[in-house]
Amino acid sequence: MKNYRWDFFVLLVFSFISRIGADDLGVTQWSSPRISGTTDDVLEDNPIRRLKVFVYDLPSKYNKEIIDKEPRCLTHMFAAEIYMHQFLLTSPVRTLNPEEADWFYTPVYTTCDLEPGGHPMTYRSPRIMRSAIKVISTNWPYWNRTEGADHFFLVPHDFGACFHYEEGIAIERGILPLLQRATLVQTFGQRNHVCLKEGSIIIPPYAPPQWLQSHLVPPNTPRSIFVYFRGIFYDIGNDPQGGYYARGARASLWENFKNNHVFDISYEHPKTYYEDLQRAIFCLCPLGWAPWSPRLVEALLFGCIPVIIADEIELPFEDAIPWEEIGIFIAEKDVQKLDTILTSIPEEVILRKHRLLANPSMKRAMIFSQPSQPGDAFHQILNGLVRKLPRDKTIYLNPDQKILDWTAGPTEDQEPW
Repeated sequence: MKNYRWDFFVLLVFSFISRIGADDLGVTQWSSPRISGTTDDVLEDNPIRRLKVFVYDLPSKYNKEIIDKEPRCLTHMFAAEIYMHQFLLTSPVRTLNPEEADWFYTPVYTTCDLEPGGHPMTYRSPRIMRSAIKVISTNWPYWNRTEGADHFFLVPHDFGACFHYEEGIAIERGILPLLQRATLVQTFGQRNHVCLKEGSIIIPPYAPPQWLQSHLVPPNTPRSIFVYFRGIFYDIGNDPQGGYYARGARASLWENFKNNHVFDISYEHPKTYYEDLQRAIFCLCPLGWAPWSPRLVEALLFGCIPVIIADEIELPFEDAIPWEEIGIFIAEKDVQKLDTILTSIPEEVILRKHRLLANPSMKRAMIFSQPSQPGDAFHQILNGLVRKLPRDKTIYLNPDQKILDWTAGPTEDQEPW
């Protein structure tokens, strides 16, 4: 057995780390004190009265009818596009006068096309998006005057507006040509990647607040699990050898640590999953097909130090969340050294990270609250839009000027929706 640099006294101390504020995930009133030296000022920026958003009134086939047909979309990890629409309809930033709008929003649900297992199929996504843009460009004058440069779209797919769940195909397709001038609000973030548009606002995946709230453990529950992970290590159907899926990182994780008593890792997803996160010190957040996963949100919300294994990842709200201070970043090539790396982290560093993770403002920023609360994920998106103002007047085109090519892209994307 390997010689682990592990001190029983340190483990005992870790077991009794208190989760200040872990009993509140944005559904009820926060009670924890602020942590000095964090980014509270940015997190608590108030975008209200600082911008106006015009919400296009699209035919219901682009949104409401889709949900009526497939209600499972209301709870899957891409549901931010649904709840952002609902939020904006009643938000003080909404304006009914498009002439005074800073931004224009098109409520089209492009991820709500689920296969029986619940995974979104993106084959129709480009067609529904093109169709929606055709509607707004035909019925209102605002798209045509900038070709979308003052419009934002939610595209919470694995690879954003590349609209495919397999990275190779997504890269080959590239971002939908009609969205080249628009601002994208997306979960996908990887630096220097074809599918990450410069200037995009990176958001967390959706996690149902009521589910999280219903699994809270007593605040004095000890953190007795050192390293925790639940999920697949091999995509048996698409990559049984594990060399391509997660760029081999998950396969390496399993082969190196499946029999390690310090690592609580498994394929099985227990009913106590959320409770287990609250008992863990470190929560592994390796990439899958895409670099991000809901584990990032779950770890932060439950005060478990996220161990991020995804090279060049761009994380949600990086201008507001101090990811470098609260997380541990491991290069994909160093997965086999995880035991040495994690057991070598000084006790005071771990205690500080847990203390920072107790910051209620950070937890709130990761949640699409129902109803919305100041500082939550909705407001962080609005803050991202505010920071892009005032915009350069050169975005406005001459009446006969055209930049975007409606015929660009795969021919199947141009079929009617």
